Amino acid sequence: MLAAKLNPDGRRSYRIRCHIRGTLEFIGQKLNVRILDISRTGMALHLEGWIEAKRGATVTVSCAELGHIECTVRWYRAGKMGLEFEQTTNAVAQVNAYFRHFHRDPRNLVPI
Repeated sequence: MLAAKLNPDGRRSYRIRCHIRGTLEFIGQKLNVRILDISRTGMALHLEGWIEAKRGATVTVSCAELGHIECTVRWYRAGKMGLEFEQTTNAVAQVNAYFRHFHRDPRNLVPI
């Protein structure tokens, strides 16, 4: 079995810094957010408030660039949240479309 190739910072995917505004939804709660960085597997958010979502919760992020995409909370602290994209065919297609239309292939970039 081959081990996953990690980037120099220990992450599996390259992150690209961005400044995308959107909303985060969790069980009827809605919060404005700013996407700080994005990769093919997840994103980091800056939250403009507090939301009850905990690690492992499923949330929905909505923005013009990605549409509505379901994610799992990986971490949440100090007004920031790390999310992992659900690996459904729809989510993978949305993320691929985002990179095709808004960014170069992150595999050709250096880690942030």
